[in-house]
Amino acid sequence: MIRFAWAGLLVALPAAAHVVRFEETARSAFPADFGSGAYVVIQGVAHGELDPADPRNAVIANLALAPRNAAGRVDYRSEVTLLRPADPRHFNGRLVHEVTNRGRKLIFAYLHDASQSNQTALNGLATAASVGLARPLAEGAALVWNGWDVDVPAGGGNLRMQVPVLPGLTATIRDEFVFGTRLPATATVAPLSYPIADPAALRLTMRWTRAQPPQPVAFAAAGPQAIRIDGIQPGAIYEATYRARDARPLGIGFAATRDVASWMRHGGAPMADLPVQAVLGVGISQSGRYLRHHIDLGMNEDEQGRRVFDGVLAHIAGAGRVFINETFAQPNRTATWHEDFGFPENWFPMAAGPTRDPATGQVSALLRRPATDPLVMEVNTSTEYWQKGASLVHTTPDGSADLAEAAGVRHYLVAGTKHAGRAGQTAAPGRCANPNNPHSAGPLLRALLVALDAWVVEGRPPPPSRIPRLADGTLVPAETVLSGFPPVGHLPPGVTPVAPVTDWVAGARPGVGWRPLVPAVDADGNERAGVRLPDIAAPLGTYTGWNLYRAEPLAREPCDREGSFLPFARTAADRAPGDPRPSIAERWPSQAAFIAATRASAAALVTDRLLLEDDAAAYLRGAEALARLWDQRGAAQP
Repeated sequence: MIRFAWAGLLVALPAAAHVVRFEETARSAFPADFGSGAYVVIQGVAHGELDPADPRNAVIANLALAPRNAAGRVDYRSEVTLLRPADPRHFNGRLVHEVTNRGRKLIFAYLHDASQSNQTALNGLATAASVGLARPLAEGAALVWNGWDVDVPAGGGNLRMQVPVLPGLTATIRDEFVFGTRLPATATVAPLSYPIADPAALRLTMRWTRAQPPQPVAFAAAGPQAIRIDGIQPGAIYEATYRARDARPLGIGFAATRDVASWMRHGGAPMADLPVQAVLGVGISQSGRYLRHHIDLGMNEDEQGRRVFDGVLAHIAGAGRVFINETFAQPNRTATWHEDFGFPENWFPMAAGPTRDPATGQVSALLRRPATDPLVMEVNTSTEYWQKGASLVHTTPDGSADLAEAAGVRHYLVAGTKHAGRAGQTAAPGRCANPNNPHSAGPLLRALLVALDAWVVEGRPPPPSRIPRLADGTLVPAETVLSGFPPVGHLPPGVTPVAPVTDWVAGARPGVGWRPLVPAVDADGNERAGVRLPDIAAPLGTYTGWNLYRAEPLAREPCDREGSFLPFARTAADRAPGDPRPSIAERWPSQAAFIAATRASAAALVTDRLLLEDDAAAYLRGAEALARLWDQRGAAQP
């Protein structure tokens, strides 16, 4: 009989070569009740073991080289947070497993409108505000998170993993950093991904753009795994090449998530008294790419041959995976044009169904294990089409034809939205040349998670895919969009190329015939296809998934992962010369017309199960509030 764990106790399941015990380290009452009873927050550590001889673990790079315990297995430790109903009678049978993003919890900020101004508060689940709209808690679901990345910064409630060091391995590797993105613009020290094995071999270069040749830069050591640089130039690309040591089998992170999810699902502490009916995996950005990789590696089957995630919602993953299952991997990388361009992120297969790789002739698919593959929803914004190759998940790799939709898969474009589009964003340009895109994907994601649940539990098919397609002319080359785009704002040079990396140290990127495409736009510059939420369907400006850097040395460089908002003029008299877009007053001649357009859009999306009733009402309230701001000339305030 499995007992419920209390703080400091170790609880084990019999005959387990995955999670062998769970160490509970803290427990607290969640400080709010959203209608389904009290919740508790449980912190702990999952202690796991992996058998390198098990064929399900053979895909983990270098696992066979790792030190082993007395049982001949490889140990790991994964930090875990569980948010669960205190009373089992209030549990609805759903376990939502959010894969952490750099150790962070994002689901409440991206799906439930919690403020992300304090990530530590979001991670800590210490206040009612940290869960935003709290829909999963109102319905009685349990949520779990675990650490899968050893390089996550300590503190701030981040969840981490520990794995052994591989003895004796060294290699020449490349590190890259851009101050003002992953590192603070005011920093003077850059951490390296691995300790330096040979200080004399360390080299550092800098360049402003990919097109420029790198130039040597002076630096000084700042300990065994960092360097100090004088005169930091925010936005510039710094590259360090050095002999590294202390590689680790980081692919264990996939097994850790697999095993923690399976442990919780099948009665492991502290879920022993909650019978799980379905497990839904959610990943956002890096963790969305992680879930694509998890499926590709066959990690949705645990060591007992059971399915782990019944359904998966991967948001803003594009066509990518995570640079983790290699020697001296760097899972924090995110390949865009300016940042991390030469690091591994995209490789074949990219689509769920079978395609042929023009580089190798290989035929393969992301979903190729029918017995254990989950039902999958892939959701992308405009940015992923312009910078992350998102079209390649639903076209042939050469971009010549739409793919037939694979069974058990849906794809959705959140039209007119940037990569990190969520509640609370503003149009402040920040480091970009154009005003930024404040549009949120949250309302669509909430509806899709409900639809995924119904798909998994009831077998009810979700809304059909909504994506741009070659067949109807809504998926086109970037040049087509830019050549016909309204002459407003600063336009990018084109779509970011997507190609595999054959030598990530040298940064070589051979041309292989992969051809990413982008959504076509209407006369206003707004995207025609995808899910057009009410503020895109009844717009006050042009919303894009691209922007450009503002700083002069970076002119014409895409502002990584950002979007643009190019507002309409208030009246015809206010319209800038050359702007062909009708003004707000011309397209909405009355308050009632604007409100009616918003109402009609929201109602259609509710009918199509792409918007929840509560969110439709919120859009209508927003339109009515905006209409009250109309001035005496009858023009809305953008």
